[in-house]
Amino acid sequence: MNGYCDFQQQDQARMARYSAFEVIKNAFTGNKGWQPAWRKPEPKKSYDVIIVGGGGHGLSTAYYLASVHGITNVALVEKGWLGSGNIGRNTTIVRSNYLLPENIAFYEKSMQLWRSLSHELNYNVMFSPRGVLNLAHTPGQMDVYAERGNAMRLMGGDAELLNRDQVARLNPGLDVSGNARFPVVGGLLQPSAGSARHDAVAWGYARGADLLGVDILENCEVTGFLREGDKIVGVETSRGKIRAEKTAVAVAGSTSRVMRLAGINNLPIESHVLQAFVSESLKPVIPNVVTFGGGHLYASQSDKGGLVFGGSLDGYNSYAQRGNLPLVEEVMNEFLAMYPRFARLRLLRSWGGVMDMSMDGSPIITKGPLPGMYLNAGWCYGGFKATPASGWCFAHTIANDGPHEINAPFTLERFKQGRPLDEKGVGPTPGYH
Repeated sequence: MNGYCDFQQQDQARMARYSAFEVIKNAFTGNKGWQPAWRKPEPKKSYDVIIVGGGGHGLSTAYYLASVHGITNVALVEKGWLGSGNIGRNTTIVRSNYLLPENIAFYEKSMQLWRSLSHELNYNVMFSPRGVLNLAHTPGQMDVYAERGNAMRLMGGDAELLNRDQVARLNPGLDVSGNARFPVVGGLLQPSAGSARHDAVAWGYARGADLLGVDILENCEVTGFLREGDKIVGVETSRGKIRAEKTAVAVAGSTSRVMRLAGINNLPIESHVLQAFVSESLKPVIPNVVTFGGGHLYASQSDKGGLVFGGSLDGYNSYAQRGNLPLVEEVMNEFLAMYPRFARLRLLRSWGGVMDMSMDGSPIITKGPLPGMYLNAGWCYGGFKATPASGWCFAHTIANDGPHEINAPFTLERFKQGRPLDEKGVGPTPGYH
């Protein structure tokens, strides 16, 4: 029976593989030959692993559990539809320009996976290594960027320190004149960084995991955890009880609420709203991703021509997927300080995502905090770009009951032991990271 199921699964994967031939063939048949990208299965009573959260990190974890570790008896439970959370509500930036060795190693692993992700998933995630440019507005900021760039290069990454003229040639639309509100003196460029299509990442991982046998259970909200003593042995959901030897939680900004169902009330994270914006479409005008050094703002241009940008947190704890006007005004002021020519550009839409901000600004990928449970949280601003490495490391941790050396520093215990990974050096205030 198992051999027959394996044959069915392999045949399904062969038939569902996307190619130029499939596009041409379906063009002649009215596009009636396409199969659903993933199944809509009913929950089984038990699995080897349950993953709570159908966002980018949960989906990539499910995919790598199946593809790398051969664990395919996996249920991924999502309270809504795939892509309804932060994976579909971000500004799509991919980078690894960090200072601390632990963070550089982790995000460089993610960059490595991003480069071949479309080929591996047989799904175009539209990864575009157009470069990420951090603007510097003071000589002191240039010194800080030189330190960070050297750290990146020592860890095998790529970084280039640019003067003002080089910045101007790279991004002609920027105001680098002496009359600029925040004069540009240079910048730090990571040429291999860039952006990817957020929803394509979710769909690609979902399709890949499904083809390997993972059950993706949408509209299946976790309402509680099943316990035997202190051990977590499954979840209670809106679609019934599901048992498993291992239960992993990857729910981003909802981490505190979900973990409270397991009796965990004191995690070192807070949930904050982060807004993002997109403008009407323009001809190509921003060739790379640009960040503002006089405040907190990042901007790029999508393939459709819209300018995609965001800034700081709204400044208060919230689970709402929307923000308020004071932050909108702040973001617009910073954007126009970089690009005054866009003053009359119209906004097309805005939205908010719920960030799980850790106390030191670095993530948590670990076993625990209860037996039978695994936790992936604390992503701050770095959730989207971390998607491949987060899933890869979390899958390793679940499969081997212990971390890979890349995510070994990202434990809960570091907060008790006084070993924070504070990238900015701003202390245990989540909103500052």
